[in-house]
Amino acid sequence: MLNTLLQAAPAAGQQQGSIWMTILPFVLIIVIFYFFMMRPQQKRQKELAKFRDNLKKGDHVVTTGGVYAKVHEIKDGKVELEVADGVYVKFDKSAILEKAEANAQ
Repeated sequence: MLNTLLQAAPAAGQQQGSIWMTILPFVLIIVIFYFFMMRPQQKRQKELAKFRDNLKKGDHVVTTGGVYAKVHEIKDGKVELEVADGVYVKFDKSAILEKAEANAQ
């Protein structure tokens, strides 16, 4: 029964909505999704890339694994971090998550 109701033609005198009225809700959803989800994420990625490019020796950082360390050396996309006195570990630059407080170690 529902199938026959859905297939029924509109009564005489009624107009069907244009294709734009059908597509408009989907376009609005995509626009809202872009401004609330994609754009802020792109902004965070740009800020993180800028932070990683501006790293210098002596900065205190936190890695994606949660390791608190001090930058000892930077070269070729790799960062050598001092995790304890005299203990150095090499990380990829993309593993640096954020700046840490100097007294957090």
